[in-house]
Amino acid sequence: MDKSVDLRELSIEQLDAKLAELREERFRLRFRAATETIENPMRFRTLRRDVARVLTILGEKRREA
Repeated sequence: MDKSVDLRELSIEQLDAKLAELREERFRLRFRAATETIENPMRFRTLRRDVARVLTILGEKRREA
């Protein structure tokens, strides 16, 4: 995942796309975890934090605009 510094350089549209991508990945991971064992369960934590990071930066950018 990109650092918050890298995310701040993206536009609002790009951040929206990144958020959709992360949420889709989280959904697929949860679905796979329900049906089989996954090799990296810590991925849940990193995805949750990445989504929160993108949402925070999106909120900041929308307040600026």
